[in-house]
Amino acid sequence: MDLKDLDLNLLLVFNELYRLRSVSRAGEALGLSQSAVSNALRRLRLALDDELFVRVARGMAPTHYAEELSGSIEQALGALRASLTAPAAFQPATSTRNFTIAMSDIGEIYFLPELMKRLARLAPGVSVSTVRDTTISLRSEMESGQVDLAIGFLPDLRHGFFQRRLFRQRYVCVFRRGHRLATGNFGLKEFKAAERVAIVAAGTGHGTVDATLRRAGLADGPRLSVPHFVAVGHILQSTDMIAVVPQAYAERTLKPFGLVYAPCPVRLPEFVIRQLWHSRNHREPGSQWLRGLISETFSF
Repeated sequence: MDLKDLDLNLLLVFNELYRLRSVSRAGEALGLSQSAVSNALRRLRLALDDELFVRVARGMAPTHYAEELSGSIEQALGALRASLTAPAAFQPATSTRNFTIAMSDIGEIYFLPELMKRLARLAPGVSVSTVRDTTISLRSEMESGQVDLAIGFLPDLRHGFFQRRLFRQRYVCVFRRGHRLATGNFGLKEFKAAERVAIVAAGTGHGTVDATLRRAGLADGPRLSVPHFVAVGHILQSTDMIAVVPQAYAERTLKPFGLVYAPCPVRLPEFVIRQLWHSRNHREPGSQWLRGLISETFSF
């Protein structure tokens, strides 16, 4: 017979009948009436074309065919119970799993150096792949399990996903160390007069900064717009342009590119960096371990 034609609940009845050798006692163990167990046995007999259990002086005795089936059925039910009740614990020290994390280029600059340092010590066989956090495809990739976790400022992704706060951020203005604004005279007038690099990071909340400035009449259009942060340090290093960036990014790029940053004279709302995951990964041990490691390392 084809397995799809069999109600797998009947195997529970088979297992209890084999164990207890009694219709009434099997019903008590399963929380079923005696007639329900008898009906299940009738369906099993039809499906398997065998009597399976026959009446004897002290209850029910299994047929030869039932004896052959009993070991496999008990083993299969035991494996299923173990899988459902106790997910296998994740063993970071011996795991060779690859985790896929969605983050922006800022996220790669800020999170990856320290995260990879921690993994080298705690989980040397674990590897990480990153993908861009563009929300349109990211939602479906997380739903399908292709992406394990997303980290960043992703306001469009919050609904329908679990999330955990890591830290709050503010925007600052960054420019090269020898810039005329580095003298300390940096107010709204100087900000409005400066040429800016605008970062239009699609799918993240950072893309709204330039639109916010223009709606408030605090800035003209940018001199240069780029779709990500990775080139900003190189651009500012050799020009008199400025950029409005998250403080975490500024702190990571000051020394390598000879930059400085100052509080932004334009009032911009702070934002929260979060890790987000789909419900399919909520109780998965490996995902739980990684989320805990990231919170422990980066939350403040």
